[in-house]
Amino acid sequence: MTTTHRPRPRAARRIALLAALGAGMLALAGCGADDPTPTGTGDGEGADAAGPLVVYSGRNEEFAGPVFERFSEETGIELEVRYAGSPELAATLQEEGEASPADVFFAQDAGAIGVVADQLAALPEDVLGLVSDSHRADDGTWVGVTGRVRTAVYRTGDDGTGELPDSIYDLTDPAWEGRVGIAPGNASFQAHVSAMRLVDGDERVSQWLEGLRDNGVRTYEKNGLIVDATRQGEIDLGLVNHYYLFEKLSEDPEAPIATHFFAAGDSGTFTNVSAVGILATSTRPEQALALVEFLLGEAQALFAAGDEKEYPLVPGTPWERPDTLPALEELDGLDVTLNDLDTALAGTVEILRASGLLTD
Repeated sequence: MTTTHRPRPRAARRIALLAALGAGMLALAGCGADDPTPTGTGDGEGADAAGPLVVYSGRNEEFAGPVFERFSEETGIELEVRYAGSPELAATLQEEGEASPADVFFAQDAGAIGVVADQLAALPEDVLGLVSDSHRADDGTWVGVTGRVRTAVYRTGDDGTGELPDSIYDLTDPAWEGRVGIAPGNASFQAHVSAMRLVDGDERVSQWLEGLRDNGVRTYEKNGLIVDATRQGEIDLGLVNHYYLFEKLSEDPEAPIATHFFAAGDSGTFTNVSAVGILATSTRPEQALALVEFLLGEAQALFAAGDEKEYPLVPGTPWERPDTLPALEELDGLDVTLNDLDTALAGTVEILRASGLLTD
């Protein structure tokens, strides 16, 4: 990164940021919903900070890049975006501490951003209030941006799966030997396993992971590779986020793949969120707040209208939900508080390693 900072004690930085956020909200209110340009261009600390607004993004460039570009075009705020996996970025933020050049963390899931919640500043109440209580941090340090559902992609047609499982735990049955794909190093899979542990307990989840291993489960680096493997017939079913299917279908509408939702109440269905927060050490809090506002404003429709069909979290966002995708409030799966995912993450990694499914 090229941006540098002059570190100050955390408490002082947090107070300064909160004051700046309040001023930023007043400025944004004056600009109106369609013009989130901040007023941090005077003599304050944010204006003196050289260089662009630094964003650590656990959302990949193909997905988030166009939205970031739109934000810069509309606000004139230049962004420097570092793309990497959300767990990797969270670990980097912890290592960097108060010397981190990051202003904003846009994470793939609630668990990853929760790990660094103590490095984030509390967001204004009217920003947090744009989404439901279940889609934001209890302490106000992060807010959900889009909803993503853990589900299964399967191969259709005569050479497909045949009868589909009612439960995610059925995937250890001999009938599914060598036919299932997972991404054990992926943040979304790890968050899903964490949620399963919180609801079903470590013993059952450990047995399930070991059962998958013994049943010849195929492992992949990313969700997209699982969908490709399903489409190509390498596997018959894979555990992924729902939007990867729609992304692939936008490229190949005739691809022999579809989404399978497990039975109501089963642990195979889990709703997580991508989430954003502002670093307490940011020297450009007003500009950072403008980005958060944009992600909860115009970007909601952009995400929903994209090929991925992620769920918008702000009520009233216009989007054409595919017929095969249930409404968010209709989904019946794991009942877990997203705030608890960060505390479970370390144990999940240990369990995955103990099972032999995670080797790095």
